[in-house]
Amino acid sequence: MVKMGFRFQAAFLTLALSSADAWILPQARNHGSSASLTKLDASSSSVQNIVLSPSDDPSAFDSLKIGTACVHRYSREEDPEGGTEYVMWYHGRSKELDDQFDNKLPPLSTGRIGRATSRNGLVWEKDTVGSISAAADIEGVSMGLNKEEWWGFDTTHVGLGSVMLPMTTPAVINEGGVYIMYFMGGDHGESSIADLVDGDLPDSMKDATITGIQMKIGVAISQDGIAFGKVEGDDPSGACLAPYRKDDPNVEHSKLPRGLQEELYVGWPDVVVNPDAPAPEAFMMFYSCMIKDTKEKCIALAVSEEGFRWEKKGVVLKPDADGLDATGCARSAVVQNAEYNTETGKWKSVNGFTMYYDGSSKEDKKHRIMQAESSDGKKWTKVGVVLDVGEPDGWDHGGVSSPHIIRLDDGTQRMYYTGQGVDDSTAIGVAKMSIESGVWEREVATFKFA
Repeated sequence: MVKMGFRFQAAFLTLALSSADAWILPQARNHGSSASLTKLDASSSSVQNIVLSPSDDPSAFDSLKIGTACVHRYSREEDPEGGTEYVMWYHGRSKELDDQFDNKLPPLSTGRIGRATSRNGLVWEKDTVGSISAAADIEGVSMGLNKEEWWGFDTTHVGLGSVMLPMTTPAVINEGGVYIMYFMGGDHGESSIADLVDGDLPDSMKDATITGIQMKIGVAISQDGIAFGKVEGDDPSGACLAPYRKDDPNVEHSKLPRGLQEELYVGWPDVVVNPDAPAPEAFMMFYSCMIKDTKEKCIALAVSEEGFRWEKKGVVLKPDADGLDATGCARSAVVQNAEYNTETGKWKSVNGFTMYYDGSSKEDKKHRIMQAESSDGKKWTKVGVVLDVGEPDGWDHGGVSSPHIIRLDDGTQRMYYTGQGVDDSTAIGVAKMSIESGVWEREVATFKFA
């Protein structure tokens, strides 16, 4: 296999892996003169909806780029009148991690998973201490690389999918609460770039490889949301969900739906409780994948009775031939529909689900956040773009992705999302939707760089 200049390789992969492998940072990969991306000016009006940015400390796990925020809001059982607390989990990558693997990791923002806290959901403080559990291999992280099992699926990079605490919102933190984290990871295996690209490759890239792209999905649990312990899955690598291959001896093929397509990777798991489903389908996992035969980036569904063993149901959302998701659909956030009662100030669940997902366009190659609706979580109707890229001088003009939704007590909804600048810088921003407008608008946030 050949070894080539990674700057060219990453730039090419920007097009080849456009929607399912977001936030390609070819400029960030060229570390010759600087280890960090362009720093954002906090006084600029164009960045006033940023709530979290990469760390200024070059030794931090998230000093190069960050992405995929998952936010929960809680009241404490011992002090219910003390107000609401917010916790954010997110993943990030450092220059050191890229260097460790010779700049051959997938050009993503995955690396390790960290945590931040807030009193209002807008001003955040990063947890720079992290977990003392075996899952944390360095300071400042809740989930790190698997250094104990060389055969594990999560030995080179990990990324966040979702974190569950199946209670009402705002949930109540108590001694018996259990957090369930779904994440993805990559191992030391090398894959041919030719297997990931639909079309001809330049001669210089026909033998090129990338490390850790055949991602699998894992699960971990925690009693405090800080120290997580991984749960061993049925896959020999420890994963609870692996890409489907017809020649995989570990799969009971007779139990799979007819016509299930082979996958090159699975990632970005988003898990939702389905209260109206029969017990074997009580949990729904929406995950991103690349179809082996067509190279399409799609969103697929798996179901589970207890949230740990999963049964695949196949693709539920795929790219249109034309339109703003023509090059792929990925990184979904599914919420059960709810209505807000203005008299009681409470949200009430109603039938149906809404999916927010990342669509990538053929025309400008940019990512936008789109919406789809479903009555059962299996058949979806696309609605269109709900959050477009930022203004030409905006910090997120290069693309928006990885949405996560929370509902607030005043009837509004807040979206946390990953934004990318035209200079390839990344940050996490917020948008808000009121009942009156029904439109997602960027929310002005008081913020600081942690």
